Amino acid sequence: MSRFAKFAATLNLVVLSIFTAQVALADAKSRVVTVGGALTEIVYALGQEKRLIARDSTSSFPVEVQKLPDIGYARALSPEGVLSVAPDLIIATDGAGPPETLDVLKAADITYVSVPEIYTAEGIRTKILTVGAALGQDAAAQVLAAKAMAELNTAQQAVAKAVANSVAPKKVLFILSTAGGRIMVGGKETAADGIISLAGGVNAAADISGYKPMTDEAVTLAEPDVILMMDRSGDHNTPPSDLLALPAIAPTPAAQAGAIIRMDGLKLLGFGPRTATVVSELSAALYGAGS
Repeated sequence: MSRFAKFAATLNLVVLSIFTAQVALADAKSRVVTVGGALTEIVYALGQEKRLIARDSTSSFPVEVQKLPDIGYARALSPEGVLSVAPDLIIATDGAGPPETLDVLKAADITYVSVPEIYTAEGIRTKILTVGAALGQDAAAQVLAAKAMAELNTAQQAVAKAVANSVAPKKVLFILSTAGGRIMVGGKETAADGIISLAGGVNAAADISGYKPMTDEAVTLAEPDVILMMDRSGDHNTPPSDLLALPAIAPTPAAQAGAIIRMDGLKLLGFGPRTATVVSELSAALYGAGS
């Protein structure tokens, strides 16, 4: 064997040893906390749910995860609440917080993995692969990501056909809340904007960035064809008659047609393993089943 061949063989062994050690380290982490509903879904989809010891309040699917301790809302975590369950791995969505809590958690002897939130098909793939890598389940994550992409591709083909058969793409206004008569909507760079686009709609609040209040005049002038909301309690569960009677919404095509779509919030905005199903369901609601 040449010296180069011996060197290459030695290098391969070193790389393999490092990779094996990394996988072993990830596999050794048996006290996992997830912060972000879609991340929790991915852990289950990868068959790693036995390693979960707690979850945040946005993690409600599958139903059995609700039996685990709830450490609080993803964006309002307390370090005491998280550390009380003694995790050795925290997998959190980008945007979890507040920052001072993250500083404490990252300073502790706990592996902290931040998962990017990108509201596109590729963003879902990245999310799955990042969670898989954190758990030492790269191969399984590749399989799951490929499955998710294939399902989403099939759904997108149906969406393209539905839009082509429509007079024009539907203008959709996602309303997060109507508390106090103020209409809080989902603008660009949000999960709402991303899912509306994937389902073949046009975001009626595209002139706004993030989730922000929209003036009554702007809502009326946007002329949405459809109102999209989360199917939840409180302000998210405004009765249809009350919603459509709001001065800003009453003159719109959506109000004239009584077009309100409500969907489970995590499923709708999670951008996880169920997104292909959401795209199909939302597109069917916008353009009619079998369009």
